[in-house]
Amino acid sequence: MTTNSAGSCAVVIVAAGRGERAGLTEGPKQYRDIAGKKVLTRTIAAFQAHQQVQDIVVVIHADDHDMYSSATINGTKLMPPVTGGATRQDSVFAGLEALREKAPNIVLIHDAARPFVDQNTISRVIEGLSSADGSLPSLPVSDTMKRDDGMGNVGETVSRDGLHIAQTPQGFQFSTILDAHEAAQKDNRHDFTDDSALAEWAGITVKLVEGSPSNNKLTTQTDIKEAERKMAMSIPDVRTGHGYDVHQLVDGSQIRLCGVDIAHKMKLSGHSDADVGLHALTDALLATIADGDIGSHFPPSDPQWKGADSDQFLAHACNLVRQAGGVITHCDVTLVCEEPKIGPHRDAMRRAISLIIDVDIKRVSVKATTNERIGFIGREEGIAALATATVVVPTS
Repeated sequence: MTTNSAGSCAVVIVAAGRGERAGLTEGPKQYRDIAGKKVLTRTIAAFQAHQQVQDIVVVIHADDHDMYSSATINGTKLMPPVTGGATRQDSVFAGLEALREKAPNIVLIHDAARPFVDQNTISRVIEGLSSADGSLPSLPVSDTMKRDDGMGNVGETVSRDGLHIAQTPQGFQFSTILDAHEAAQKDNRHDFTDDSALAEWAGITVKLVEGSPSNNKLTTQTDIKEAERKMAMSIPDVRTGHGYDVHQLVDGSQIRLCGVDIAHKMKLSGHSDADVGLHALTDALLATIADGDIGSHFPPSDPQWKGADSDQFLAHACNLVRQAGGVITHCDVTLVCEEPKIGPHRDAMRRAISLIIDVDIKRVSVKATTNERIGFIGREEGIAALATATVVVPTS
């Protein structure tokens, strides 16, 4: 048994269903608007935001390409969609086949109609794969269970001991679940309703991990109306964090600002690479979740951070924000220096930041000002940076 949750991670989102049980006349439920955003768009965004996910493939119905184009979001993780099959199992297999060349270590398989999956649930599923070939988020059954007698009457009371409600994403070692799907295809088995059932059939150990009550599947018209009601009542928790950093200038030949190396007669002095722009932005992001500052996470007394690239610090702060359920919507960095001139490098800095934090470059601002030759900055003894970050944490 291979158990490795640390390698590359891909996601298959199953969105080929027609939504007959939802009773919709306006199209499949995954393309239904909820509070101004498509169900599928919300689902994709949840996995786009997770730092451990590298690739996402969406499996759609052959007739849905136009609807898919209008529902998806931009992102470097999103692969071209693939066409699904006659059953959910066949559609999952099509998604796995699309990932065969990339050969990720692990794969998460998720229902498009579960748009409210949170970052912590995704993380728990991935972590579950450190000790098993499969990982299933679930909730223990809390209600009394009854089995009918076939005529609309109570036949017996079923013990709820050990019963769990299965959710998605269901995670697996990629090669293991691909082999299981191939075996089912050869055996002409197409009736498995989820991948943990197929895994049971194939003898794969699936570990139960904690699910989330909010990670419910939109199955009926009532489910969709209730989701709309909850979203309409949601009050967005918009948080703004502020960061400031300053470093001394010393003799050198190159300076790093906002992830960009610039030829210069001086360099910034510091324990790491002394990138004041990224340091200030890291503090701003940490402030949005009230989680200390850069020094508390990466103390300058620790030798392992000597000369370290500051993109590690910024990526760590982003991961903490997303684990807290936050969505980074905008960031702004102001560099205060006499030299070097920032204008020629501004767009390169914006691109560098957007790649580190995985946010569209249109949501990243970098600007600069001088100190009018006043003070230590005016004397070119140091460079300062101020940063703000805006994060939205949905709350009910």
